[in-house]
Amino acid sequence: MKLPVAILLATLCLHVGDSYRIFVVFPMPGRSHTILGDGVVRHLAAAGHDITYVTPSPKKNVPKNVRQIDVSDNFNHFPTEELNLKRHIEGDTALDISSILGYMLTIHNVTFHNPNVREILVDPNEQFDLVIVEWMFSELYSGFGAILGAPFIWVSTVEPHWMVLQLIDEASSPAFTADIMGSGLPPFSFKERVSQLFTQILIRGIKFFDNSEDKIYSSLAPYFKARGRQQPPLQEIAFNASLMFGNSHVSLGQAMTLPENYKGIGGYHIDSKLPPIPEDLQKVLDNAKHGVIYFSMGSNLKSKDLPDELKKSLLKMFSEIKYTVIWKFEEVLPGVPDNVHIIQWAPQPSILAHPKCVLFITHGGLLSTTETIHYGKPIIGIPVFADQFINVERAVAKGFAKRVDLSMTMADQLKSAINEILQDPKYTTTVKELSFIYHDRPTTPGAELVHWTEHVIKTKGAPHLRSAALAVPFYQKLYLDLLALTVAVLLVIRAVVHRIFKKSSKKEKTQ
Repeated sequence: MKLPVAILLATLCLHVGDSYRIFVVFPMPGRSHTILGDGVVRHLAAAGHDITYVTPSPKKNVPKNVRQIDVSDNFNHFPTEELNLKRHIEGDTALDISSILGYMLTIHNVTFHNPNVREILVDPNEQFDLVIVEWMFSELYSGFGAILGAPFIWVSTVEPHWMVLQLIDEASSPAFTADIMGSGLPPFSFKERVSQLFTQILIRGIKFFDNSEDKIYSSLAPYFKARGRQQPPLQEIAFNASLMFGNSHVSLGQAMTLPENYKGIGGYHIDSKLPPIPEDLQKVLDNAKHGVIYFSMGSNLKSKDLPDELKKSLLKMFSEIKYTVIWKFEEVLPGVPDNVHIIQWAPQPSILAHPKCVLFITHGGLLSTTETIHYGKPIIGIPVFADQFINVERAVAKGFAKRVDLSMTMADQLKSAINEILQDPKYTTTVKELSFIYHDRPTTPGAELVHWTEHVIKTKGAPHLRSAALAVPFYQKLYLDLLALTVAVLLVIRAVVHRIFKKSSKKEKTQ
């Protein structure tokens, strides 16, 4: 009896020895961002680690090894009116890149100075083995790692792009990689290449001339002082990440050159345990004779904000097709035809996983398109803002989607797209093939997340994965110093030759 007890105690000690304290920061006030943060916490907590989780949407009944830091006040600082679908149809929005950068800096600032966050940052007794932070158009959150004196990992919520890759290696070339806020796909035309280059220059210029980031970072000086640390320059710590997790996979995006410390774990947010489907909705799915079309514009965009005329035209169009439609809609909708079912909350993964679901009409958010590939369903994309345009364009290019633009006359286009996708088996066949590619990995994305997180801690920041490109100045990467030397040598040679000819000419004249 003593031997099994000894083995049990040894096993428990080993488990305790492998338990780390991890500080996870996902403070964006949006459902999709919270889902990604929850996924990180779920996997690491299940692996036995102690998690301190900064979130605007704290949950009830979390595991004992998860401590939530409430930053729900962040919702008061996000311009939800800019996400109103009616305003987008009317073209009355200010979601340009400059505005987005400004909104993100506001969220960064209030997160750092939230009393719940401040309490941890100024307490020297709060020690962590690692910091995991969401990157959102600013490098300010690298300050968490510097303040807490721990290595940190960036999490990029979208496909890899130049703004995040430059933090761990170098910016990808605009000649063959698309900007995440654009819609064009390579190979680019001359005009598109110029546009991609201009976008990089524009964003670099905005960030260079706007000193808002530096002001916010300077305000963190008391946090460093409370822990007895000198505050390093922001430009120094911004490029000091040990690793970057990307919410990406080649089945969704494009194949591209990536550094060793970029790990694509797209799909990690999808729980292997499907949420239960309410009984009435289960009956709708099970009894759908011709199949179910699931329609959702996501969590930030609200279908209720669509103009009444457009709602009526969509309902009329749905009544003319033979399929059952499940529409995620945030309020009671009058005049609903028999084949349309309105639900205010939808267990989306469970609906997509159901064999009767034959098509997904979506706004094109990356979580939704990832779930589309995961469950093998074709889509119709109605992009509205941010990365939704390029997500839908990629899906169209890969052959499992049709794009319909948001407009007052979109009902007829939507009907045409529905008929084409559901009458042509190539869309479903293609998405099934991509689903195989997506699932055919050495391990699950969640297991990979846990492995690399622990690897960074065990190797004290994983310096062996750090790209040498980070230590090379911009002018050296482009060999501008060699160009300058070559020009200087040529100018010297030209001057010497000119002087020789000038002297020779004088001698000839004197003779």
